[in-house]
Amino acid sequence: MSHRLVTGFLVSVALLSISGSLFAHHGNAAYDNKTVTVKGTVTAWVWTNPHSFLKFDAKDEKGNVVHWLGEWNAPSTLINFGITAKSFKTGEEVTVTMTGMSKTGQPVGRVTKVILPDGQELSMGSER
Repeated sequence: MSHRLVTGFLVSVALLSISGSLFAHHGNAAYDNKTVTVKGTVTAWVWTNPHSFLKFDAKDEKGNVVHWLGEWNAPSTLINFGITAKSFKTGEEVTVTMTGMSKTGQPVGRVTKVILPDGQELSMGSER
């Protein structure tokens, strides 16, 4: 075997051995199973990979504004359920249901359903 072939083989084996972590996905360790529904005003709809984010403001029980961050799936998944880059408009009132809230107590969760001002429900089917 030539030196180039052996080197190429060893490099390939090394790359394959570390590539498994490239396909790994984060787990649910940072989230609990608590479900929360919040009514608020959209401040941003971030249509990006690997996750989309719905940012919205809502008032807490004391009347203070809380800046929420709802994590949702990738655009390639959401689009199959009729959710697009134009589904949410800044300033629009929405009701967001999130299952899997941040264990740190921050206003962050995983979106399962959003109800638009006209009553239309956006979700990926069944809620967890």
